[in-house]
Amino acid sequence: MRRVLLLGLASAAPAAAQTEAWQPPTLTVTRYDEDWTTLGDPAERKDHWTGPFKYIPITTDAYLTTGVELRLRNEKYHDNLWGDADAPDDGYLWARVVPYADLHVGKARAFVQPIIAYAAGVAPSAGPVDQTRADLLQGFADIDIGPGTVRVGRQMLSLGTERLVGTRYGPNVPLAFDGARGIVRIGPATVSLLAVRPVQPGPKSFDDTRSRSKSLWGAYATFPGLDIYYLGYRNARAAFGGRNGRELRHSIGARSFGTAGDWHWNVEGVAQFGRFAGSRIGAWTLGTEVGRTFSNAPFVPDAVMRFNIVSGDRRRGDHTLGTFNALFPKGKYFGELSPVGPSNIVSVNPRVAMTVTPGVSASISGMVYWRYARADGVYDVPGNLLRAPGTSTARFIGKEIEATLAWQATPELELSTSVSAFDAGRFLDDTGSGRTIGMLGLESNFRF
Repeated sequence: MRRVLLLGLASAAPAAAQTEAWQPPTLTVTRYDEDWTTLGDPAERKDHWTGPFKYIPITTDAYLTTGVELRLRNEKYHDNLWGDADAPDDGYLWARVVPYADLHVGKARAFVQPIIAYAAGVAPSAGPVDQTRADLLQGFADIDIGPGTVRVGRQMLSLGTERLVGTRYGPNVPLAFDGARGIVRIGPATVSLLAVRPVQPGPKSFDDTRSRSKSLWGAYATFPGLDIYYLGYRNARAAFGGRNGRELRHSIGARSFGTAGDWHWNVEGVAQFGRFAGSRIGAWTLGTEVGRTFSNAPFVPDAVMRFNIVSGDRRRGDHTLGTFNALFPKGKYFGELSPVGPSNIVSVNPRVAMTVTPGVSASISGMVYWRYARADGVYDVPGNLLRAPGTSTARFIGKEIEATLAWQATPELELSTSVSAFDAGRFLDDTGSGRTIGMLGLESNFRF
């Protein structure tokens, strides 16, 4: 691998992680869920230099919260996409600045978050996830009505562990949606009702627009230790297995999660049905994660075993599409290097994370991938077909290893790095180039 421009260290947190340690309160990726009302007391705002920015009193029932994220990320690839990419030895720099202002007036609220995102060195050219220049990432208004909140405008969405709807936080340009959302709290339960369209970043400043071909709606209910949900999805320009047409897909899912002593778990299943180009849809996925923290061991290691099985199209021409659609999942799905996505795949992923010193964490993980259905190919995270099945009957896609290291240098600044390698398996060798992908990621992230 060539020398990599050292800008910091790349994010070692799992792609699904939505928070970083800093109190009060815990910082989030979406930012609008943070509650800074504890700083209403002027004495509390003196505890940290950011306090005066997090709670700016205006009147007795109005205040303003401000903050910013400044992220630099350098990724360097060797034989990207197993040597099949347009620029397999690509190396580039992502830079983004994401400030926000959150105005609360009584039960009403206005949240505005612009973004400035540029990329340098992306070959052959920067795409929508690389740069959007200057634009509006989030901008919405909401009002509390009894036990619920009605929100209208542009907003990022993070549902559960982001298997189906996520923020795409790892790439340079996060994903936002235009539309309406209702949030109802009933005792310990929270129900989110939504009707939105994804935002498509444009190549120029202030040209991001809502999609005309894709829409999403549904209900997501969270109880203590349990999520249940329905999501409807429509795409007027869908493509699967070389076929194009209209897609109407319904997803019904449930997720169980929790802790018991040193053990923790996260198990989620989804069933999908609907229509695509005159054929019916019958797809599903099951993801399991079981882990244990060894509280009394040196470095307090946390060992996790993940197993995912995601359906593919088992019989071509039978008027049934079995390929699972992950809709709008998190960006770096299986890790910092995620060339394959959650369609037609079986994966096993052991991982061990530990605390090296206070503020410094490390992890090492392995991934092994197989095709679920021999008649279907391999897809990337957004759901684009990377390799058609051709005449290959091999299931083995490949194996991957990844190590990460992160240092929370200050409550606002994290420096992190990741090193990954993906060794191609028999299926990739049968259907094209099968070189080993190498990736080094370096990142510095300042947020308050």
